[in-house]
Amino acid sequence: MPPELMEETAQIESHTVGVNRTAATVKGGRRFQFGALVIVGDRRGRVGYGYAKGVEVPQAIEKAQKVARRKLYTVPMEGTTIPHEVEGTYGASKVRLIPASPGTGVVAGGTIRALLEHAGITDCLTKCYGSTQSANLVKAAFDAIAQLRTSAKVAELRGLKLDPTITEERVARGRQFMPAVPLTPRIKKETKPEREQRGGRRRGGRGGNQGGDAGGAPGA
Repeated sequence: MPPELMEETAQIESHTVGVNRTAATVKGGRRFQFGALVIVGDRRGRVGYGYAKGVEVPQAIEKAQKVARRKLYTVPMEGTTIPHEVEGTYGASKVRLIPASPGTGVVAGGTIRALLEHAGITDCLTKCYGSTQSANLVKAAFDAIAQLRTSAKVAELRGLKLDPTITEERVARGRQFMPAVPLTPRIKKETKPEREQRGGRRRGGRGGNQGGDAGGAPGA
């Protein structure tokens, strides 16, 4: 494998959405299999999903990760959010993605939140309708992602110069209130109980109480 592909693969993170167990009745008894749904992404605009089965949970997760890495989708982004509102459907599930101003965060459930965070989207509002089955929600979300288009792409396809969109204006307005340099977390001062728990409680007062009394035995 070329070094570029190895470095790119090493930067991809994975998240296991869920593991399902299936059983088949055969002549010798019941045979179990596990199915894993996994989301992978580099948190810089590329995300994918995969589903695979195996006789053991680690094997199913590993196979699902390989499937997801083979089909990564590129997510059009406007800053830290999506370019416009979009809605995707799959089966009985419907997912709506709504752009948000910087600092809003990802307002979503566990499945859609993991998908958007691994794609690098940190500001987005979501709403799910119908079935909340994890696999259907993931596929509906990817159907919505496939419909996203940036204003530059639309202007190129139409051959026209477009005015700034509402999302671009919100992003530009929100950046004025965001710190230019990310704030460093404040170091919490260690309390006395925490310090004693970490290092153990000292016995004796000043000078310690080691090896018997400091003044020797009485009457010596």
